[in-house]
Amino acid sequence: MDLVITPLPGGFGARVDTDLSRATGAAAARALTDALHRHRVLVLPGQHLNHADLLAAAALFGAVDTATDRRYTVPGFPGLTVVSNIHQDGTPIGIYDGDQEEEWHADNSFKPELTAATLLYSVITPGEGGETRFADATRAYADLPAGLRARVDGLSAVHSVQHLAARQADAADGRSSTQAGTLAQLPEVTHPLAPVHPATGSRALLLGSMVIPRIEGLPEADGQTLLAELLAHTTGPEYLYTHRWKQGDLVVWDNLAVLHTASPCDSSRHPRLLVRVAVRQQAHRPGTPDGGITAEPPASGSNRH
Repeated sequence: MDLVITPLPGGFGARVDTDLSRATGAAAARALTDALHRHRVLVLPGQHLNHADLLAAAALFGAVDTATDRRYTVPGFPGLTVVSNIHQDGTPIGIYDGDQEEEWHADNSFKPELTAATLLYSVITPGEGGETRFADATRAYADLPAGLRARVDGLSAVHSVQHLAARQADAADGRSSTQAGTLAQLPEVTHPLAPVHPATGSRALLLGSMVIPRIEGLPEADGQTLLAELLAHTTGPEYLYTHRWKQGDLVVWDNLAVLHTASPCDSSRHPRLLVRVAVRQQAHRPGTPDGGITAEPPASGSNRH
């Protein structure tokens, strides 16, 4: 597979020029996965993907996670989730936590199995706001003072979907997409504060501004102070890339290497709609479909963007 890869300024991320709807087979899977592990964020502009195409693209990176919030799953396409600020009859049509939503996180860190990669595809692009910001948690970890790195290496943090829901509600006048979701009763899980990436061998800071109630073995106040210091360091300007969406953009990120957040967006003036799919962190031969996906492709012309 021919990939034209142009690194983005700032030390991580790359633009990839290719038609992802034509990417098939093990060679394409290897090329794309290698590029993802090398650059951590891939921006593929100008894509024309229907729902089946997007699932096929995700399968190039591994097994699609079909355990999603059923309220916002695309009907007939397990694993595809709508992210949107558009409301119908007063109800959001996708994941939405308010116009001012900003929450640094790694996707699904409240699950026992960390998400390996996320794909996000832009269908309706806001004229203003609604960017996605990425923080290079890998380089941020590497730049920590040696003593702090050693301390972080020995610590684990608790990740809680209930804590996330409560913090989201506090930040958005009682609104939380997580609180009433079908994943809301998942039990707390524990992950290393700086897990080792299974493919690259590098460590990255696994943080979240709303999802972590405590660090194991530390008094709560001390743990929260450390978490705040690490997050402030990781989201410093030298580690950031901000993606300004255009229709047809597909962005893929290594969820074990970076953090991300949405940016504020005025839903009354700037509708925003994206489709998301996550790839599980488990043994899987890239380029082969996930056995859990049984959906038929859409009728010709439908759901094409």
